[in-house]
Amino acid sequence: MRHLGILGHSTEGAALCFRAFCQVGFAELGPHEHPDVTLDCITMARSMPLWDAGDHQAIRHILSESLHRLAAAGADFFVCPDNTAHLALEEEGDELPLPGLHIADVVADRAARDGRSRVGILGTRYLMDGPIYPRALSARGIAAELPCAEDRQLVNRIIFEELVNGAFTPAARLEYVRVIEELAARGCDAVALVCTEIPLLVTPAVSPLPTLDSTRLLARAAFDVAVGNRQPPSWRGGALAKAPAPRYVTE
Repeated sequence: MRHLGILGHSTEGAALCFRAFCQVGFAELGPHEHPDVTLDCITMARSMPLWDAGDHQAIRHILSESLHRLAAAGADFFVCPDNTAHLALEEEGDELPLPGLHIADVVADRAARDGRSRVGILGTRYLMDGPIYPRALSARGIAAELPCAEDRQLVNRIIFEELVNGAFTPAARLEYVRVIEELAARGCDAVALVCTEIPLLVTPAVSPLPTLDSTRLLARAAFDVAVGNRQPPSWRGGALAKAPAPRYVTE
């Protein structure tokens, strides 16, 4: 079995991916069994000023430090359970030390298999304003729909003030459900939870739309690679394709 390296960025999302990966192993390989996995996480405090400054190259350098450590630990491939971090991983530069699964490809593949035609996107403001998911979904003939500007700010604020700090409140859940209801009213047939902490707040039982849980989908894909049920990844950073502009509600 291949050794998985988890490139952590936010602690809650990294921990959820680690746990979900191991739980698939318990279910499919037997009690206490899973492929080898190593998690490395450099404090997000180093990156947050760089996100605000838009310095994705500097963030890529920090993430590469983790990947070098994962490679040294014996990992064969990596996943990054942080959607926003892929904005930095897609920056031009030297090849990353390990090949990795791209989280947007994993999510978009599942949306396509499920027959989705219009998917709402919930994540950080950096991610919602960026090209990653419109590009990945468009490549599969699926439209991407974003919340209005006010709701994008709300979703982002809750992520950074609450979710990444392990706070999951009923009030925040109600706000996210309201935003998803509005996406449903605009024709979405699923919602992509593409901040890896959101699935801890919005479960399928409370969501007005079917959910695409980026964290658990990534963990499942990583398990399939580790046990040989999926081809090993070859992506080592850089953009996968040109993206169309995201579609916004009229503001």
